[in-house]
Amino acid sequence: MPDNEIIPIDQVLPTKLPIITLEGRPIFPGIFTPIMIANQPDILLVEQVLTGDGMIGLVLSKNEETTPYADNLYTVGTIAKIVKKINLPDGGINIYISTLKRFQVKKFLAKEPPIVAAVEYPEEFNDDTDEVKALTRALLSEMKQVSENNPLFSEEMRLNMVNIDNPGKIADFIASILNIDKKDQQAVLEQFDVRARMEQVLIYIKKEQELLRIQKKVQAEINERIEKSQREYFLREELKEIKEELGMPADAKSSDYQKFKSIIDSFGFEGEIKELTEQELEKFNLMDSSSSEYMVTRNWLELVCSLPWNAPLSNDFDMKKAQETLEADHYGLQDVKDRIVEYLAVRKLKKDSKGSILCLVGPPGVGKTSVGRSIARAMGKQFFRFSVGGMRDEAEIKGHRRTYVGALPGKIVQGLRITKSRDPVFMIDEIDKMGASYQGDPSSALLEALDPEQNFSFRDHYLDLPFDISNIFFITTANTLDTIPRPLIDRMEVIQIPGYIDSEKIEIARHYLIPKSLEKSGLKKGDVRYTRDALLFIADSYAREAGVRDFEKYLDKIHRKIAKSIVLEEEGTERKKFIVDKAAVQKYLGKPIFHPEDIKRATRPGMAVGLAWTSLGGDTLLIEAVANPGKEGFKLTGQMGSVMQESANIAYTYVRNLAAQMFGIGADYFEGRQIHLHIPEGATPKDGPSAGITMATALLSLVIKKKIKDRLAMTGELSLTGQVLPIGGLKEKTVAAKRNKIKDIIIPAANLNDLDDIPENVKKGITFHPVERMEEVIDIAF
Repeated sequence: MPDNEIIPIDQVLPTKLPIITLEGRPIFPGIFTPIMIANQPDILLVEQVLTGDGMIGLVLSKNEETTPYADNLYTVGTIAKIVKKINLPDGGINIYISTLKRFQVKKFLAKEPPIVAAVEYPEEFNDDTDEVKALTRALLSEMKQVSENNPLFSEEMRLNMVNIDNPGKIADFIASILNIDKKDQQAVLEQFDVRARMEQVLIYIKKEQELLRIQKKVQAEINERIEKSQREYFLREELKEIKEELGMPADAKSSDYQKFKSIIDSFGFEGEIKELTEQELEKFNLMDSSSSEYMVTRNWLELVCSLPWNAPLSNDFDMKKAQETLEADHYGLQDVKDRIVEYLAVRKLKKDSKGSILCLVGPPGVGKTSVGRSIARAMGKQFFRFSVGGMRDEAEIKGHRRTYVGALPGKIVQGLRITKSRDPVFMIDEIDKMGASYQGDPSSALLEALDPEQNFSFRDHYLDLPFDISNIFFITTANTLDTIPRPLIDRMEVIQIPGYIDSEKIEIARHYLIPKSLEKSGLKKGDVRYTRDALLFIADSYAREAGVRDFEKYLDKIHRKIAKSIVLEEEGTERKKFIVDKAAVQKYLGKPIFHPEDIKRATRPGMAVGLAWTSLGGDTLLIEAVANPGKEGFKLTGQMGSVMQESANIAYTYVRNLAAQMFGIGADYFEGRQIHLHIPEGATPKDGPSAGITMATALLSLVIKKKIKDRLAMTGELSLTGQVLPIGGLKEKTVAAKRNKIKDIIIPAANLNDLDDIPENVKKGITFHPVERMEEVIDIAF
C-alpha cells in the first residue's frame, strides 16, 4: 500500500474487525500515530489485514497484568487504517495508523488471539447549539492556559487544537493529550453525547489546572530558596573580596579556619596526627556554619589548637630551693620530705620525668594535697588537681566519644589544656574511693594513664589522637591501700604519711594554722596570742585526730568569736589584745569533747589495750572479757570481721591450754563458764590480723584475775602454737599510742626494722618491747 494513500470519508466501514489490544491508554478518533507491536499473534494479524482493506480495531485492555483475551477488553474502541508498516531488528513491527471513528463491540467472534469482533458504529449526538459553542470556546480557552504553563505541549499541538472545527474532535484531542488516568480517557471515549463529553473533558482540564497551580507554587518556593542561598553566597563572596581589599578581617568562619590552620601548621605534625587534623580542617572549611556538625568539629579543632604539643620541658630546678620550699610549707614529716627530695634529685640527674608516679597514703587532714602542691612549687611547674572520689564512669578519665551530645575530653586532657604545659604536676585525689558501674571502671582507665610503658601515646576518646603524657608528674592520694586494685598500686611509689602527735600539732598551729585562720577571720597577727597550754588543750580535748583539719576548724571558731567581740565594741576605743589560755578555749569552744579519762586504760582484770590501723590513721583498741557461770561457750561482740573472729578463737584455744600448763587452771574453769569477749564502740566495724596477742592477754588476765601493766599497749598476731606474727601500720599505731599517753608498746620482733621509719619525736617517751613468743608478752604484761 502506498504511504500517501488517501482514505475516502464516505468509505464503508466494516462490521467485522480484527482487534489489536492496547495496554497503555486508548487512542481517540482523528489521530495519526505510530504503534509498536511485539507479540507474534498481533504481527500475523497485521500482516493478514494489510492484504485486505487495512482496517483494524483498537481496544483498551482493562488489566495490563492479565493475558489479553476478549473478556479483559473494554467494548468501545476506535477503528483505524494502517498507513505504513516498518519491520524492526528485534522481530517486532512499527505501524503508522490513522484513527477514524468510535465503534461499539456487539460480540467477540474469537475470544483468543487473533481476536475478531462484530462491531457497530453508533452515531454521535451533536446539537449545534449556543451551549455547545460556549463549551467549545471554554475548552479552547482553558486548554490554552494549561498549554502555556506546561512545556510538554508543543506549538504544533496548540495549532492543531485551534484548527479543529468539530466540537467532538476538539474534546477527543484534548482528552488524548491531557495527563489523566487511562480509565478516565476510556470514559471519554465511551461518551457518544458530544456535549456530555465536552463537559467531562472540561472537568479534567480544571483538575489539571489545579495540579499545575500547586506544581508552580512548589517550584516557586524551591526556586526562591535556591536563589536566596545563591544570592547570599555571592554577597558573602563579594563581601570577602571587599574586606580583603580594605585589609579588614574576613567572615568568622574563614577567620577561624585561617587561625586553626596557622596554629596546626606551627605544630609541625607528622603521620596520623597530621592526616587527621588536615581532614578535619578541610571538612570544617567546606561545612556550612548552620550544620549540626559545625560546632562539633570547631570545638575539636579548638581543643587540638589549645593543647601543649610542642611546649618546652622544664626539668631544670634548684634543689636547695626545692628543699627550702618543702621545709617552709610543712612542719615535721621529715622522712616524707627526705624521700621526695631524693626523688627530685634522681629526676634532676636523669633529666627525665618518665615514670614519675607517687602515691601519698595517710589519714585525712595530714597534708597530702598540700604536699603535692609544694612539690609543684619546688619544681617550678604548673599544678592541676582533680578528685576521683565516687567516680564511676571511665569517660571522666578518657573522655567521651565526639559523636555524643555534650561530649567532653577526659580530666587528663582538660588538665593539659588548662596548664598549657607538657610536664605539669597532676594530683589525683581520693584514688582509693573510685567505684565501678555499667559505664566502666575508672581505675582500669587509670592503668594506662599511670603506666610509663603505655602513656607516651595516651589516646583520649574525645581527642582520638595519641598524646605523650609520660612527662606529667603524677601524684595520687589515698587514705588506705586496701581498696586500690593491686595492678594500680604496682605502678606507683607509695609514701606513707602518718598522723601528728600533740607536740607536732602545736607547732603546725603556731606556724601555719593560726596565721591562716587569723587572715581568714579579718584579724591582725597581733590581735590574738595563744598560750602553749591552750593549744595543747585544743589538741587533747577537742581535736584528738590523726590530722589537723578539726584543729583548724576550732581555731576558726575561736577567731570568729573574737572578731564578733571586736566589732561589737564601741567605736573609738583602742582595740585590745586577746590572750587565749585554757579557760578562754573552754569559754569559746564549750565543754571538751574528750576527757583525760577517755584515754583507754586497762583498769581491771579481763581488759587489754591494743593498737589498730584504719583509713583515718592509727587508733587504740580496748578489749574487754568477762566470765559468766553456765555452760561452756565463747561469745564475741563489737562488730568484729571474719579475720578478727578467727584471731579471737585462736586466742581462746591458746589461753585455755596455757592456763593449765603455766597457772594450773584446769578445764573445769572453762567448762563451767561462758566467756564473753567484747570490743567497745560496737557501731564501728573492726577487722584485721593484728589483735591476736591483745585478745589472748585480755582472756588470760580474766582467767588469772590479774590486771595488766598500766599504760601498756600491744599489737601482733598470734598463732596456735604461741608465735607472735608481724603486722602492718606500726608508724600510725605508734602515733595513736603517743596521743593516748601510752608508755610501753609490745610489738612483734619481725617488725623491729619498722622502728627506723618512725620519727624520733614520736618514739620519745615510749619503750618498745619486741617479742617472738606469747610467753614473753605475758612476762611484760603481768
